[in-house]
Amino acid sequence: MANVSVENLKKNYGTVEVIHGIDIDIQNGEFVALVGPSGCGKSTLLRMIAGLEDVTGGTVSIDNDVINDIAPRDRDIAMVFQSYALYPHMTVAQNMGFALKLAKVPADETEARIREAAATLNLTDYLERYPRELSGGQRQRVAMGRAIVRSPKVFLFDEPLSNLDAKLRVRMRTEIKSLHQRLGATSIYVTHDQIEAMTMADRIVVMRGGNIEQIGSPLELYDAPVNEFVATFIGSPSINLLEGTINGAVFELSDGSTLPLPAGVTGPDGRAVKYGIRPEHFEIVQGEGMTVMKVDVVEPTGNETILSGTIGGQEVQITQQERLNLRPGQEIPVSLRLTAVHLFDALTGQRI
Repeated sequence: MANVSVENLKKNYGTVEVIHGIDIDIQNGEFVALVGPSGCGKSTLLRMIAGLEDVTGGTVSIDNDVINDIAPRDRDIAMVFQSYALYPHMTVAQNMGFALKLAKVPADETEARIREAAATLNLTDYLERYPRELSGGQRQRVAMGRAIVRSPKVFLFDEPLSNLDAKLRVRMRTEIKSLHQRLGATSIYVTHDQIEAMTMADRIVVMRGGNIEQIGSPLELYDAPVNEFVATFIGSPSINLLEGTINGAVFELSDGSTLPLPAGVTGPDGRAVKYGIRPEHFEIVQGEGMTVMKVDVVEPTGNETILSGTIGGQEVQITQQERLNLRPGQEIPVSLRLTAVHLFDALTGQRI
């Protein structure tokens, strides 16, 4: 396995710059996820690392060796694509071993690698089947097996689960994480699904518009987002953002109602900010002087109840583990976990 380094990397298509000088250092054996909205540049970045896109500026290095001008086949990288890209006329074993055949790896070694990868991926009983005889999840495992048999320095995944149904995606992301833990492989994983990134990655790179917004562990990004964009992108249901101003020791909403500020927060009266708090950081309580939420929609999911409504006329969602007997139109008193409140500048979006 290997370290991967991206330094001041840029990508232009004609006069349009889509990657704006980014830097990432990925350690040996680390699983890093690239996330962001469509068009943010995450797949382009992955393809530049793979050598499928030319580098306009900056460098891509593996183990301190710059590989900008090295052909994709010579980079010792294996890539798993969104589409399975299996040869329909070949068996599972033939698909997995095709790259080794092209590389003229001896037949006995090829067979040993195929059987080892098949055992790792629970594909031993399917080696003589054709792709048409497999389920979607089995085909994706074959695509991963084709990468594993090459024993590359780096694994690249380009949204490999996006074609699977929701239940199979959950199972496959568990399998990929388990596979990474067994192989200890350096892996870079592109996804637009932040739940996949949160549950699988050691670190997450959040991208927007060809730039990196923040790099950190899943919980670092969840608990300490550097700006409003990261706060809203990471977490489901999304963080609540209430608009208002600082007024002394309280946050004042447009209707004149107030919310308490976290300890130590200071700022000039009248400063426009957004008050961020995640849905699980509300608690339904009884008592005078509590914040009041008007309930509009009640969504029982079994393990929790999601409430949508308004505070001070602004939309919020809260989640509660209890099975609540509430109805639309009802007003409920809630308290907020102030240590989990995030304040963002209304103009810049940066965390205060």
